[in-house]
Amino acid sequence: MAEMLDECKQGEVGLDSRIHIMNDNGEIISSHMHENYSIPDSKQDRNGIDQPLDDWLPITQSRRGNSWTATFHLLCSGIGIQTLSLPLAFVYLGWFWGIMCLSVAFVWQLYTIGLLVSLHESVPGTRFSRYLQLSMAAFGVKVGKIVAIFPVMYLSGGTCVMFIITGGGTMKLFYQLLCGDHCSSKHPLTTTEWFLVFICMAILVSLFCPNLHSAALVSFLGAIMVVGYCTILWVVFVAKGNVEGVVYDPSEAVTSESGRVLSIFGALGIIAVAFRGHNVVLEIQGTMPSIPNRSSSKLMLKGVVGSYLIIAMCFFPLAIVGYWALGNKFPTNGGMLTAISTTLNYHTSKPVLGLIYMQIIISCVTAFQIYSMVVYDNLERAYATRARHECTKLIRNGIRIFFGGLTFFISLAFPFLPTIALITGGISLHLTFGYPCLMWIAIKRPPMKSVKWWLNLGLGCLGIALSVLVLVGAVWTCRGLVSQPRATPARASRDNAGI
Repeated sequence: MAEMLDECKQGEVGLDSRIHIMNDNGEIISSHMHENYSIPDSKQDRNGIDQPLDDWLPITQSRRGNSWTATFHLLCSGIGIQTLSLPLAFVYLGWFWGIMCLSVAFVWQLYTIGLLVSLHESVPGTRFSRYLQLSMAAFGVKVGKIVAIFPVMYLSGGTCVMFIITGGGTMKLFYQLLCGDHCSSKHPLTTTEWFLVFICMAILVSLFCPNLHSAALVSFLGAIMVVGYCTILWVVFVAKGNVEGVVYDPSEAVTSESGRVLSIFGALGIIAVAFRGHNVVLEIQGTMPSIPNRSSSKLMLKGVVGSYLIIAMCFFPLAIVGYWALGNKFPTNGGMLTAISTTLNYHTSKPVLGLIYMQIIISCVTAFQIYSMVVYDNLERAYATRARHECTKLIRNGIRIFFGGLTFFISLAFPFLPTIALITGGISLHLTFGYPCLMWIAIKRPPMKSVKWWLNLGLGCLGIALSVLVLVGAVWTCRGLVSQPRATPARASRDNAGI
């Protein structure tokens, strides 16, 4: 016992991912909590000591997280640039249904997060630290992989591509704002070159974050940035007041009956896509320790409550104030950033606009680390399973550079992805609103036709149906946007750069 305590003080033995049980003789027996994967649970390190595979992978390599780090991760990954388009949903829904749908979506996705947190350690001695693990445990190995692996990897990789396009484009706007018409550079960088600058920054940061827990400080910075620009935007709109002749009539936004119905589906999609991050909730909880008298679920719930109180204070004022200020004149492309740059009433000083741009850039770089960690984890798992040993530092850095290069080239091939964000988000929307409820039924097995059984079955089926409706509405909403020039925000920023 004394020797083990000495080793713990020296950091040679980690108690964060083990269960400690005292037997009848007073001896303490330590054992690893297994991760449910279809690959061997343990290997041997160079000293011949059994070591679980999860000790090698970025998601679960360090289990020293707490409720504070979970809060930072959830804030950084849960608030995105799509939040700035929430008032557009009110344009199609109106005051009552807009607030009602936003409230229902908030409660619904908060409920599904609670389900994921409770399912993390739902099987004794097993931790589901990845969304794919939980899907395989609930639906079976084959079906679980089919229904989850593509949406999870697509959502993680696709979100990183969106960060490159958004962050790189905002870098260009920030540069134009600072330089104005009298820029000393005769050869300004192109949009492609700004994408390259962004991905180089993101990869450089990832090289200093070997695992998800080590990115906690980065997430803390990102959380400050996202809360900062959301707050600044709605405060600016309150200070400036609403525009002259503002109208709050949804019937005037779309004239035809069929268009009005499809625009409602599109509005539901805008609200639903704003709530993201469910594909990294289990991964965030996987960074926490778990012992018999204090499971990771208790720590994670504290982080969820704290983070989503702050998220609510960002989402609701931004949506309500944005719609109050602009009404039906709210820009359909670019959201609040376009409004603050193009609307005469909201011409903003260069320092404030520059601060908003800078916060968006930093938030994209920091959130990139969380979503990319899911891809790193899968690639390193594939390597470690075949090589039968942990990834070397060279291999790990090579994987990060490879993924960064891949997302960079995808961003060049599909620079219009932010315009069709509803379509790309709708494909994986069931990960947020549908699958958690069905997985809870499959693992917990409540009495059939009980209240909980009907509730989760209904929400699960409704979540999958919502994903289909969002796709239909997104195609309609984005049909006219794809043909619009994407340079509108850039031109507006160039016009305001001399202010």
